[in-house]
This record gives sequence, structure tokens and C-alpha cells, in this order.
Amino acid sequence: MKKALPIGVENFEDIINNEYCYVDKTMFIKELLDLKGKVNLFTRPRRFGKTLNLSMLRYFFEDTKDERRNAGNRELFRNLKIMEAGEAYTGQMGKYPVFSLTLKSAKQKDYNMAIYMIRNAVGTEFERHRAIVEAGKEALSSAEYAQYIEIAEEKAGEVEVQNALRLFCQCMYKVMDKNTVVLLDEYDVPLENAYFRGYYGEMVDFLRAFFEAGLKTNDYLQLAVITGCLRISKESIFTGLNHLNIISILNKKYSEHFGFTEAEVLRLMTYYGVESRFATMKEWYDGYTFGNAEVYNPWSVIKFLYDLQGDIDAYPHPYWINTSSNDIIKDMIAHADRETKGQIETLLSGGTLDIQVHEEITYEDMHEKGENLWNFLYFTGYLTKREEYFIEPSIFLRAGIPNVEVKTIYQNTIMGWLRKRIEKQDFRDLYRVMEEGDAEKMGEMLNEQLFSTISFYDGAENFYHGFLAGILSQSENYLVKSNRESGNGRSDIMVRSPSLRGRAFVLELKVSDSIDNLEADAEKALKQIYDNKYMDELRTEGYRKIDCYGISFYRKDCEVRFGSGIYE
Repeated sequence: MKKALPIGVENFEDIINNEYCYVDKTMFIKELLDLKGKVNLFTRPRRFGKTLNLSMLRYFFEDTKDERRNAGNRELFRNLKIMEAGEAYTGQMGKYPVFSLTLKSAKQKDYNMAIYMIRNAVGTEFERHRAIVEAGKEALSSAEYAQYIEIAEEKAGEVEVQNALRLFCQCMYKVMDKNTVVLLDEYDVPLENAYFRGYYGEMVDFLRAFFEAGLKTNDYLQLAVITGCLRISKESIFTGLNHLNIISILNKKYSEHFGFTEAEVLRLMTYYGVESRFATMKEWYDGYTFGNAEVYNPWSVIKFLYDLQGDIDAYPHPYWINTSSNDIIKDMIAHADRETKGQIETLLSGGTLDIQVHEEITYEDMHEKGENLWNFLYFTGYLTKREEYFIEPSIFLRAGIPNVEVKTIYQNTIMGWLRKRIEKQDFRDLYRVMEEGDAEKMGEMLNEQLFSTISFYDGAENFYHGFLAGILSQSENYLVKSNRESGNGRSDIMVRSPSLRGRAFVLELKVSDSIDNLEADAEKALKQIYDNKYMDELRTEGYRKIDCYGISFYRKDCEVRFGSGIYE
């Protein structure tokens, strides 16, 4: 029996004890101890192993004050790489109290609900250590003990929660005579959500106070590891944290500890006997560069491996789209001007953009200038580094879309935006010229629409088909039938009146490989309708007024040819 894949399992103890397949990332601990950072911020895209790595750190460092549990935690690492690193590292096992907090739950519709969820998460972590505090409460002042219990029982107010991290470290030091290891996961989730929900300023103020109290001049802090997707400027959140060590995806240190390397992916595929599908795995889920390391999206790798176990011929899917917030992409497209639309099309066609790196930005800066937007997309995993170069005093990147999976996210988002945009427009004039057989005017109107959209040409047929079907579906007087998905040899699109006495149209689409072929391809599309007798289905139903259109597309241009369905 092969080990099960840990889909959705982010607890290190659960993975090891229940014998899930685990890609050994424990040398992250060695590198963390070697570099001796006091407060360390790791920024990586969503679903790249940040939560699991923090869980691993918790079980490695935590002194539970229970010898049996400490021994159990040590046993979790028995066959892993860190145990071969030497006593200088293994001697740190089970040595410190650990405060472990995730802010994922603070993704809420309003500020009050977000703070409630943070209060709940902090209270849960206080409650987890309550027995230790109760056993050593004589070392605490009455005020410290009362505040601790109030937070543990989730009765504390907002100000008390802001000071909770510092209070925890102070109490643990007095009770255990040890400094605290602080692990904070997804620190920027509340900020991203607050930006899109409209309470960003309030959340910035809260988190600034929380981080300042717990991480600035905290004599009871051993080390802190913070993870998130974006590096938010020190001025907005980490005010005065001069000892903050920021490790972004540009940093060459720690580069292999988040995400899977190609060697790790190959070992996994060989273990599960699906290495024959490596080319597809690489095309869809590789393409990220962290520091100098080439890495794969671990979530998507595991999901595809799971599907391949059931069917070696399984199709890949954009698994990441369902687990990662795409609000940034949606917001980008909604605000895109003509220049931005052109840049998105360049990326979708496999091209790159040269961008100046700005790591210390805020969500409010996103639309201040184009470079900020591309930086957001880069640090959140929607773009990747193809090349890095330096023009004093700045770092520049040549960036592109990492892989097919991420390109699919762009394309799906664009098609959703296009549908909503089309729904808001009045296309009665287009139907009028279509009824009149005015192919030239119809082409002009479609060209106008194409000019204002974001197109992707590598999936051109699907894009143009969805574009045209979406426009034609807006009429209240006609029904639209798309035959592309059926693969039945029929025309691309049929448009008909509900009444058999009304009008019907047959449309066939072609995508040209150059602007010079537009006219000829439109003629070919029209001829295909006649040669394959696409009108017969409508005639059989009883329609007598049938017109045909051959339409060809090349990038932002189209050509339309008209013919009456009465011709044989």
C-alpha cells in the first residue's frame, strides 16, 4: 500500500502519525537557526507549504511541560533530515513555549466580525497553554493572571487582544523561565480581505498595535516566524521593527523550503508509478522561481497525483483557482486601462514584462502606478521571474505567467469579466444589422467590442466563440445554441426566433493565422456552412427565413461574410 496523499492536511503531527506522504522540509529548521534572525517574515504565494512548515516548527520547538508529549513530538522527527544535522540543532527540540496563531479566519465581511475571529483564535491559543499558567500562577501578578484568563475565555476587549502576544510571552517567561517562539501564519489575509471589503484602515491600525506590542522590544521573545503572501511596508504594519528579517521569493536563502523542487516531484511521481505524466505535470504546475530555485506548486502537484492514482490518463485541472483568492486578478481586470489590457494580452501570449521591484507597498498603493500592480501579481504567484537584473539603484525583473494552470486562471477571470461586461450593454443595433444582412456594419460593431476587451490568442477559438456567443445571447427575441462543446460536426453557433415564422441564423467562425487571410477565411467559413448543409437542422424544425454568416478573427480584427440560407 502506498502512503496516502495529504490533501488538505496541514498539521505536521497528523501527517507523520497517520503516515501520509511527506516531502521532508525539516532542514528549514537548520537554516532558520543558522541565520539567527530574531523576527523573520517569509512571503510566499498561497498554498506553498507555509502553514505546514509553521506546524513543523511548533512540534520541533515546543516544550509542553509534559514529558510524554515532548517525547512524542521528538518521535515525529525520528527519520527526518534534521535529526542528522547534529546536537546543535536537535538540542533545540522541546525547549521553548510556542505561541502559534493563524489569521486565516479573519477573512470576514466587516471589521467587527474579523476582530471577533482574531479574538477567538488568540483565546484558543491562550486556552491551549492554560494548564501551564494555572500550575505556575504564583509566579504571576494578580493582574497578569486575570488578564491571561480573560483572554483565554474570550472575554477581553480589543485593546487587551492587541497586547495579548506580549502578555503571553511575559507570562510564559515568569512561569517557565524560558523565552517564547512566536509563529504567526497568513498575517496579511486580514489586510487583503479588509482592502476589498472597505475597512482596510481599521485593520491596519489593529494589526500595527498587535505586532508592535508583541514583537518590538519584547525581551521575552526567543524568535518569531511570520508568513504571508505579501511584504507590507514597515511604515504601515511593522513600525519600528528594525530587527525584522524579510525573506521574499527574491531571496536566495530558504529558497527550497516552500514549494516542491523538480527532484522532489520526480520522486513522488516515481513512488506512485505515474512518472509517465511528468511532462504534463511540468507544463501545468512548474515555472516558479524562488531565489535561484525552480519550484512547483505543491498543492496542485498533490491534487494531480491524487487524480493520476485513479486514472493515469487524467486531465490536469487548475486546482489552485479554488484555494487561492483571485480578488487581485479580478480587481486588476476591472480597473484595466488600454495599456494594462495590452500588457495582459502580452503575458497571455507567452511574453514578458519588465518591472521594477517594489517590495514595501500597501494594498492602497495597488493602482497608484502600473509597476505596483505587477509587483502584487508577482509576489502572489500570478507572475514569475524569468530574469533578474540591476540598474542602480533598483532591481528589475523580466516576468511572465508561470504555467498553464495560472494562465487558465487569467483566462477564466477574463471570460467572467467579459460576460458581466456584455450583460450591461445593449446590442439591439447589432441584431438589426444582422437581420438586414449588413455584413460590413456587423464587422465594424464586433471590431469595436474586440478593441475594448482583453483577448487571449493561444486559446483563440474558445475565446472568440465565447465572445460572440455571449454578445448574441443578450437578445430577448432570439435563442442561441452553441454547438462547439458537442463536437457533433454542426455549425459553431445557431440563433433562432422562438417562433418558426421568425428568423434564424447560422454562424461559423474561423481564426486566421495572419491579418492577410481574414477575408479568405471568412469566405471559407461561409462556404463550410453550405458544403456541410448546416442549415438543414433548422429547415427540419420548420424555419424558412435562414441567413448565414462566416466570420473570421485575427487578434482585434474580424471580417464578416453574409449569405442567405435559401442558396444551395
